[in-house]
Amino acid sequence: MLLAIDIGNTNISCGIFKGLRLTRQFDIPTNARFKEIFVKRLKSRLKISDSIICSVVPKQTKVVLRDLISLTKKKPYIIGKDLAVPIKNLYRKPKQVGQDRLVNAYAASILYKTPLIALDSGTAITFDVISKNKAYLGGLIVPGMGISLKALKEKTALLPLVKLSRPRMLIGTDTKNSILSGIVFGTADLCNGIIKRVRQYIGKDTLVIGTGGNIRLIEKYSKINMKIDKDLTLKGINLTYRDALKKQI
Repeated sequence: MLLAIDIGNTNISCGIFKGLRLTRQFDIPTNARFKEIFVKRLKSRLKISDSIICSVVPKQTKVVLRDLISLTKKKPYIIGKDLAVPIKNLYRKPKQVGQDRLVNAYAASILYKTPLIALDSGTAITFDVISKNKAYLGGLIVPGMGISLKALKEKTALLPLVKLSRPRMLIGTDTKNSILSGIVFGTADLCNGIIKRVRQYIGKDTLVIGTGGNIRLIEKYSKINMKIDKDLTLKGINLTYRDALKKQI
């Protein structure tokens, strides 16, 4: 069994793989006590042969690394340090690309037809573009809906913090619904516009693969025709590990 862990700014996503099959998945809040919650969520002892971490939160990586060594008696692999994502990276400065973005791009390029756009809607919203020959071209990054809602609260004197949910109407008739409609419909149209522009650049029939905690809201209100793969990042972590194993044989 392989334990794949994706450490994001909001949640730590954990996946148990048997070969290429994801047998179990659960999330732990990034700022929570990882070891304590992990043991409770796992419930039963599994024979974990290896573990591998993809992280965009260096401080939390150290905590999870320590806890996993304690639990499994084996040091996990860290993507970007111990293992490289096996995709041709055309970023001008390749080391600047988040490992989660490369993992998403690699998984999408293996599992789906290229060219494609991997759209990940989480704390940030990322658009990662993969060419027909499966090279990582680069992408775009915009604030996620949760960040936008918090910014309105923090940067204004009177606007409240609104919990992200489906808007009840397009034209809000109170402050809460005006904010919610603005953020959700505005983000949906932003995604529509970016996808349209990228398709003009690499092909009008370019596939969109959607993932991330808020992707269903993007799908519903943007009307973008996309394939949802909520476990894309975990699958990419597993595929990166499998590729490394093949090279060792």
